[in-house]
Amino acid sequence: MKVSDCPTTQVEVRIAAQPAEVWSWLLDVDLPARFSNEFQGGGWLEGSEPGLGAQFRGRNSHPVAGEWETVSTVTGYEPGRLFAWAVMDVTNPAASWRFELIPDGDGTILRQRAQIGPGPSNLTKIISSMPEHEEEIVAMRLGELQANMQKTVEGIKSLAESGVRAA
Repeated sequence: MKVSDCPTTQVEVRIAAQPAEVWSWLLDVDLPARFSNEFQGGGWLEGSEPGLGAQFRGRNSHPVAGEWETVSTVTGYEPGRLFAWAVMDVTNPAASWRFELIPDGDGTILRQRAQIGPGPSNLTKIISSMPEHEEEIVAMRLGELQANMQKTVEGIKSLAESGVRAA
């Protein structure tokens, strides 16, 4: 698989809480930093509040790629159902992310999905230095993303089921 194929990965978990209760956790764009070993934190840009077109900054750290910041734009916003964003350029994103909430009886399925590319990123810089290894690099990157995403959805599950309310 190559970056030009826009590879994706996703994870999901069932949460013993209604979608409206889980939703408020998703709007805390800093929250995944509690669980991810790559995402270091983030926040809404001044003047932005959650909604379609809103922007937030994220800080990341990776042993190979170093430290970097991105600005993301909300591209999907349906309260209680969908929160999606594009990293950097909305028309040619470095990555696209989304959380989906699916009602499931007395609970909710929380699904997180990430797509690499098609736009330039730290990953494309690394690949350009050793293009013969692109498929291996992409596979490794998808594995890293999936592991951090699984920790994030499990962390949100734990918080939502604890009875504590999101800020």
